Amino acid sequence: MSRKRTIYSAEFKTKVVLEVLRNEDTLNTIASKNNITPKNLHNWKKIFLENAEIAMEPLKVVREYKDEIIQLKAKNDEYAKTVGQLTVEYNWMQGKLKSLDLSSKKQIIDKSKHKIISVVKQCKLLDYNRSNLFYVPMVNLVKQSIKDAIVNIFEDIPCYGYMKVHQELLERGHILCINTVREYRKQLGLRAVLAVRPPNTSWANKEHPKHSYKIRGLDIVRANQVWSTDITYIKIKDGMVYMAAIIDWYSKAILSWRISNTMDTDLVMGVLNVALSKYGKPEIFNTDQGSQYTSYIHTQTLKYNGIIISMDGKGRATDNICIERFWRSAKVEKIYLNEYFKISTLKNDLADYMEFYNYRRFHETLDYKKQMNVYYESIKINDENYSKSDEIVA
Repeated sequence: MSRKRTIYSAEFKTKVVLEVLRNEDTLNTIASKNNITPKNLHNWKKIFLENAEIAMEPLKVVREYKDEIIQLKAKNDEYAKTVGQLTVEYNWMQGKLKSLDLSSKKQIIDKSKHKIISVVKQCKLLDYNRSNLFYVPMVNLVKQSIKDAIVNIFEDIPCYGYMKVHQELLERGHILCINTVREYRKQLGLRAVLAVRPPNTSWANKEHPKHSYKIRGLDIVRANQVWSTDITYIKIKDGMVYMAAIIDWYSKAILSWRISNTMDTDLVMGVLNVALSKYGKPEIFNTDQGSQYTSYIHTQTLKYNGIIISMDGKGRATDNICIERFWRSAKVEKIYLNEYFKISTLKNDLADYMEFYNYRRFHETLDYKKQMNVYYESIKINDENYSKSDEIVA
């Protein structure tokens, strides 16, 4: 059975993106509720955030294109002298229409106006293949049912690799070869989750510049000397959510944290901006080489604040051992002891744990002192030393 391609309105996309940004449900839950794919949600969120500035500052956009508009007007005047204003407008409009995406072009074509301008002519003006008007994408129901089963197996038994998933599918009555299972898992972005090798939450972008590791051999003797950050995943009933946090290496205090149903630049910039606004800035900021941390906006924010950028060596998780130990503590002492059905419940639990961890939990490496006490004591000493140095200079 064929099914027409669904065209989503801007109002619908905006409503769904706002639901994603509220971080109250996982992508799987939101996608299922609205009968769309998680990939659509991720793409719509990215487009929404990239274009938010246009809605908030339309005058800025006008200024950016002012010179271009002036040039176009000048060209229109020149063309009008030779071929007439009508020809210029026709060429300009035709160029704009041809630059549209295929879905927009298909919406513009009006079959009811065929007596005024034929469908063939409309397609030619838009540079649109007429055969696409009659194409209805086919949905392979068997393939989709197998992919749904693979996702279901992953959620129930995340430690299974593709060979064991293949066996599970055979037991459930699906007939397919092992290579098909491996390919479908690759398309779905699924990898076995093993305690000895946690899933990779960062993917490097080869085009982004990398920075060297600045902490090796460094004597860390005060708060705000070195901060580091990382992302970990947390499994809840309907899928995965991601947690980012920033830790002060000297005091082991967590300075900011955030839960999100998507792992992107918005997540890491959120925790960074909160930490900078509440606790000043560190001398060195350490991350892994994931694309979120090597992105232009993240590195430029650090450079703008005069912060030295440090990055783990490739494949060296121990370079960021401070926050890795925190993830272990949080999961063993709180997260793994509970089963979470909603993101809101997870957030509330973690908020309680963060208060306990920072202000009430004894830390062995701090001689059983409490993290925030150590942090503020160090900041006080730093301020006093800074004042004394100013007096000597004066």
